[in-house]
Amino acid sequence: MSIKEIKEAIEDEKVIYGINQTLKKGKKLKRIFIAKDSRDSTVEKLDEAELEFDVLKSKSDLAKELNLDFYTEVISIQ
Repeated sequence: MSIKEIKEAIEDEKVIYGINQTLKKGKKLKRIFIAKDSRDSTVEKLDEAELEFDVLKSKSDLAKELNLDFYTEVISIQ
């Protein structure tokens, strides 16, 4: 379900990548997803900002499934 959601959001250009952009948008975001192999510091930053997130597959699996040419720890839907 979440991969499908992200793919649709990518098509609609409503996706942002990375912890910094996610923290800037904060509570305005609809959903936040992180890779299961995200750094502890990334998880801590999201926890400190009191942002809820779902854990998905590894960064490499996400890049393959979403057809990205880069790895990302955090994917957010606006």
